[in-house]
Amino acid sequence: MNILILGGGGREHSLAWAVAQNPKCDQLFVAPGNAGITKIAQCATLNILDGGAILKFVTANSIEFVIIGPEGPLVAGVVDVLEAANILCFGPSQGAAQLEASKFFTKSICDMANVPTAHYRHFTEIKNAKDYVRLVGAPIVVKADGLAAGKGVTVAMTLQDALNALDDIFSNKFDRADGEVVIEEFMEGEEASYFVLCNGNEVLEIGTAQDHKRVGDGDTGENTGGMGAYSPAPILTDAVARKAMSDIIKPTLAELVRRGTPYRGVLYAGLMIKDERPRLVEYNVRFGDPECQVLMMRLGAQALDLLLACAEGQLSNISVNWAKDHALSVVMAAKGYPGAYVKGSLVKNLYNLPTSSKAMCFHAGTDQSDDGIIANGGRVLNVTARADTLPEARNQAYAMVAEVDWPEGFSRSDIGWRAL
Repeated sequence: MNILILGGGGREHSLAWAVAQNPKCDQLFVAPGNAGITKIAQCATLNILDGGAILKFVTANSIEFVIIGPEGPLVAGVVDVLEAANILCFGPSQGAAQLEASKFFTKSICDMANVPTAHYRHFTEIKNAKDYVRLVGAPIVVKADGLAAGKGVTVAMTLQDALNALDDIFSNKFDRADGEVVIEEFMEGEEASYFVLCNGNEVLEIGTAQDHKRVGDGDTGENTGGMGAYSPAPILTDAVARKAMSDIIKPTLAELVRRGTPYRGVLYAGLMIKDERPRLVEYNVRFGDPECQVLMMRLGAQALDLLLACAEGQLSNISVNWAKDHALSVVMAAKGYPGAYVKGSLVKNLYNLPTSSKAMCFHAGTDQSDDGIIANGGRVLNVTARADTLPEARNQAYAMVAEVDWPEGFSRSDIGWRAL
């Protein structure tokens, strides 16, 4: 079949890498793609938020299956446009995508479904929000209500940090956030990511991971879109996963069905775990980035079979074949990220890195120039390895990082530290 993947980051490169290995894939398109993706798929220039333009491209290229990587097209209703034209696609409807588009929407779901999560208040005016923060004190969590590219959450350990976060949100620092805020209690514990495929009330667990949000070693510095990840996450034991499924995932899906917006696609639950009890931190309506990279490295070609089964409503007829392995991904970012950074620096020696089922450098913010590969974003590369043990995967990934010739880039040196 002909397949289109929407997106152009490391997540989409890893999805394309896995999908291309499956014999069901005849021709693979990625829009807009990046310099690494061009080696395995045909990249297309498309506005991925424009459902009409995507439908026109799908029709012209006889595409039978569309996989949507980032949250933007989902929130924009691209799935709704394609499904109205009977195009099979992987991802939730615009209504169900509100689980990520609005923190307040998710909290209302949790209220109705009795999902364990942090206590919260919702504000639309900065004065009331600041008064509440001053009343409650720190530590406290401040979240932009809308989309903020993974950077709209501040875990404020001081009162001033919380007030500064409110200033950022209400001054529209985050382009796609909506000038509304959810303020939550600070939850203690260890955070992990739980990924399931859903189709209405059908659900299939497909993996666990932990990412590293802070820019610096030891989880210090500013929040980012993610500086690295590994899978599986030891803290998310079978017993914890069962509780998450029964107390969090299934009640959420049932409430969405009750509201007439059944969920189909991957559901990514960020969990806070303490004393083997999970509480919901947030939902994302797509694969995490860089968690997707380690999941795809472990899943390989079967990823396409799983995504198809989800889209076709056949989850009860499929299972995940996990190897007893571990994967780890190190993000290489442009110096200055997540603040101001310079684009256009040359990234050398990439094509001397290993490319196999156990080692891949997934491109994120890259472009092709006459001189070679150049950095075209904040997070630029996802250097990923798979091995029998996590220490082996870590050592292999960092050996690859050391081979990359890019003075203008940096990475954390401690990815995987919690498990190790």
